[in-house]
Amino acid sequence: MDSASLAATDTGVRSPDGPPPRRGLNPLWRRRLANFRANRRGFWSLWIFLILFVISLFAELVANDRPLFVWYDGAPFFPIVVDYPETTFGGIFPTTTVYRDPVVAELIEDKGFIVWPPVQFSYETVNLDLPVPAPAPPSAENILGTDDQGRDVFARLLYGFRLSVLFGLALTALSSVVGVAAGAVQGYFGGLLDLFFQRFIEIWSGLPQLFILIIVSSVLIPGFWTLLIVLMLFSWTALVGVVRAEFLRARNFDYVRAAKALGMSDGLIIVKHVLPNAMVATLTFLPFILAGSLVALTSLDFLGLGLPPGSPSLGDLLRQGKDNLQAPWLGIASFMVIAVMLSLLVFIGEAVRDAFDPRKGVH
Repeated sequence: MDSASLAATDTGVRSPDGPPPRRGLNPLWRRRLANFRANRRGFWSLWIFLILFVISLFAELVANDRPLFVWYDGAPFFPIVVDYPETTFGGIFPTTTVYRDPVVAELIEDKGFIVWPPVQFSYETVNLDLPVPAPAPPSAENILGTDDQGRDVFARLLYGFRLSVLFGLALTALSSVVGVAAGAVQGYFGGLLDLFFQRFIEIWSGLPQLFILIIVSSVLIPGFWTLLIVLMLFSWTALVGVVRAEFLRARNFDYVRAAKALGMSDGLIIVKHVLPNAMVATLTFLPFILAGSLVALTSLDFLGLGLPPGSPSLGDLLRQGKDNLQAPWLGIASFMVIAVMLSLLVFIGEAVRDAFDPRKGVH
C-alpha cells in the first residue's frame, strides 16, 4: 500500500484503490466499554445473570411435567407443545394425557419411549408420591424438596426467577420512559412548569404506597398487569430528578441556543441534542431500579398482596419458609436465589457506573 492509501486510511477517507475504512465504536464508547470490562466483578456478574436469565426463559425445557418427546407406535409426538388425548397412547380417557401417571407411562413404553426434561415437575405440579407429608425434604426426585403443597421447589424457583426478572424489566422500562419524559419536560422548559411539577412530585411521592396497594388488591384481583401498573404509578419518580438536573444544565449550552436560532422545534432539540446527554446519567441508575423492582414484587408476594395464589413467586416461597420453620430448605433456597440475583444486579450497576464516570480511566 502506498503513502496515499495509508494517509486515506488514517483519516477515515476511502482510498480510490483500497478497501473501505473499518468503522467501529467511537473512542468515548470504547473507553466506557473498557472501563466496564475492567470491573471484573461487574463484567462476570453480567454474564452470570444473562446465563441464568436465558436458562429461565426456557424453563419448560428444564422443568416440566410433560415429556420433551415421545416416540409411540412408530410416530413422533411433542407433548411439550401439543396437547394429546390419552386415547392417542392407548388409554381409555379422551382427556389430556397425564404423562406422570404410571399406567400411561407403561402404555407408551410398551410401544416406544419417553424423553423427559431434567426435572419432571412444573411449578404447579403436585408430587402425589411423597414418602413423607409435605413439605418434603430434598431427595433424588425433588432436589430442593417440596413446598407445603407438595410442589417442587426447584421448579418454582426457576419459573419464579423468570417471572420476577420479566416483571422487573417491564416495570423498569415503563418507569424509565415516564420518568425520563417528565424530567425532560420539567428541566427543559423550567419556570412555573418546573415549580408546579416539583410540588406535585413531592406530594405524589408522599402517598402511602402500601395502603394504596392494599386498597387496590381488595377491589381488583391482583395480577401481573395490575401490579405492574400500580407500581409504575409510584416508581416513575426515581429518574425525574436526574433527568431534570441534566436538562437544566444543558438547556443553556451554545449548541442548544444555536438549534433554537435555526428554528428547530423544542421536541427535536430535546430528543436529538439534550436527551443523549441525560441518558448517560440515566443508564447508571437502571440496574439499581431493576433491583428495586424485584424487591418490590418479592415484598408484595411475601405479604400476600402480589401475584395470584399458585403463581411461581419467590416471595411466596419466602413466606412458606417463615410459616414452616421445620422445613428450612424453603427459606434457604428462596433466600439464596434472591440474594444472588440482587447481588449480581448491584455488581452490574457498579460496573455501569464506573463505565460512564468521566473521571475514571482504563485500569
